Amino acid sequence: MNRLNLIWLQNKVVAIAWAIFLVALPVTSFPLFPSGLGGETLVRPLSLYPLVVLLLFGTIPNLFSRRLPKTFLPLFAFCCVALISSAFALTNRSDVFLGISLPARVLRNLISLGLGLAYYLTVSLTPRSWDELKSTLRWVYIGFGIALAWGTLQAVYVVYLYSPYFELLKTLQIFISTRRLFPTRISGMTYEPKWFADQICFLLLPWLLSSVVQGQSIFRWRYRRISIEVILLIWSVIVLLFTFSRTGMAILVGYAFVIFLVFRSQSASQRTANQAMPQWRRRMVEALIAVLLLGIVIIGVGSQNRYFSRFWTYFTESEQIGPNRTYLEYIGFRQRFAYAETAFRVYEAFPVLGVGLGNYAFHFKEMLPDLPWSRFPEVIRYITPDEDAPRLITPKNLYARLLAETGLAGTILFTTFVLAVLGCALYLWFSSSKEQKVWGMGGLLALMVFPVLVFSFDSFALPNLWVVFGLITAAAHLPGPDVLGSRQKPDYQGKVL
Repeated sequence: MNRLNLIWLQNKVVAIAWAIFLVALPVTSFPLFPSGLGGETLVRPLSLYPLVVLLLFGTIPNLFSRRLPKTFLPLFAFCCVALISSAFALTNRSDVFLGISLPARVLRNLISLGLGLAYYLTVSLTPRSWDELKSTLRWVYIGFGIALAWGTLQAVYVVYLYSPYFELLKTLQIFISTRRLFPTRISGMTYEPKWFADQICFLLLPWLLSSVVQGQSIFRWRYRRISIEVILLIWSVIVLLFTFSRTGMAILVGYAFVIFLVFRSQSASQRTANQAMPQWRRRMVEALIAVLLLGIVIIGVGSQNRYFSRFWTYFTESEQIGPNRTYLEYIGFRQRFAYAETAFRVYEAFPVLGVGLGNYAFHFKEMLPDLPWSRFPEVIRYITPDEDAPRLITPKNLYARLLAETGLAGTILFTTFVLAVLGCALYLWFSSSKEQKVWGMGGLLALMVFPVLVFSFDSFALPNLWVVFGLITAAAHLPGPDVLGSRQKPDYQGKVL
């Protein structure tokens, strides 16, 4: 087999693995995972299997033939700080917590960070032209189309709980996720409803909203103003409501406000320019009306779910709740603040480099604030040495974890990486190319959501963060479509054919 045939075969393998990788993204807790690949953790992305193929045949060869994006520099520096911090932790302590040794926990978390790095580099380097970037988004939409269809089937039993139907879907879910379905909320193909809502809000909605607002589509089919993106957008919002995720609902309201206030089509701006009401005031009124209408829908839907309706039932059921239970306790937020406060206390004790990746758990009990935790069963389970106690203790807040485990040095470097990705999104948004502006607006919307999501997740192995940042980076580092033409495809060395 000559060299050209080998190149053709390599490109075919990468293309097939890339499509499978993107379609598999919605599956984040795949049960058929060997223990050596993270089979004992909650995060078990199905996309890890095609990622291995992509690393061997695409990402690693690209490291020697293509220039790395500059956004990689602060991320690489952050990884070095995390490695140094973890090495110091290994030399200073030799604890065992709930049956897990410190070296085992450090190794597991370094592997998780390595997976995140692999996700980011793979997504950043694999698309080599604007056509390939569009194809990437199509495969993402296909994967989420399957996830939305599965979520729609789950929404049926939320509306009307028919036990045989629910038991059938619960049995099928065993082959998709490690956690069983909730009878009152939908989980899609993820571990829990909140994970599904985060996926929709962060991985899907930014690109759909950007395409719809700017009237662009990556598909040929269109009927008047109806495109595939419009259908997926409406479908996604409806499915999102049935997750009853409080974070997801808040993000949805935020999207509505920002879209009407800031991101408006040029034609809409021109129509309102000559109105008696100033344009900025008109946009503000429209944004508030959109938020009000969406809020009415959310409250109407949320009132059917006791978990979600806790936001307002606290004030109407005070006699049943008891006088000593605070609002934050009732809605389940107080323990989350406790985890973050504990992480900050760890940071204060180790401010420069932190305690090393994963080692927050070894300081959790001693740094926990002195409060009456007997009212919080979740916290008690974490600090009680029981065989059935949960073994994975994390701050459940990305920046709290960064401060505790990598110190000020790691937090600054990771923030620099995020700001570098923000720079890529701004570059795309201010471009004169319509295609680049679509990616720029999608990137800005995703980065607007990121500060909200960091308060409820802290895993480096979850693909969402790395895929979104990788897509923004890939779009920003491709030559403008107006310069090269979107149909020109580079060969394996990045040269235009």
